Amino acid sequence: MKLEEDKIRNLPGWENNAPVPICMGGDYRALTFCCKPGYSLTYGFKCRRDERLKDLGLGTDEFIRIKEEFSKENNWDSEIVCFGSLSYCCMRQSGCSRRDLALVERYPYKSLDDIMRIYFQKKKDLSKRILECIENAEGREKVKPFLTLF
Repeated sequence: MKLEEDKIRNLPGWENNAPVPICMGGDYRALTFCCKPGYSLTYGFKCRRDERLKDLGLGTDEFIRIKEEFSKENNWDSEIVCFGSLSYCCMRQSGCSRRDLALVERYPYKSLDDIMRIYFQKKKDLSKRILECIENAEGREKVKPFLTLF
């Protein structure tokens, strides 16, 4: 599968093919970087999360369940970050004071580079899990080419 150069980023663990955020036209894999549904957002007018979920036939309750289950399994619950979990954090490489503080708390004694490598690898794992949970046939066909990228 050929990805558009302006729609991918180089992030640790993603082999130079991390999707840009959904709000910037990223593919379905970018759902891993989306916020928790049900909250108003500063840039809500740009948000395409619900549109992408609907396109795949994945309800917001199921999306939340997947992210929160992943969070529990990876000790990513945190009162420091927005929405109470690192699973809802974005891809901002330049840093996020809340996310980065929560990550340092989760992974003490590791360098920031190592922490970010762990973070982005886990976000990739979460992305794959989200896409693998698509159950309807039409949605499965849409994500099939993206599953080959993991």
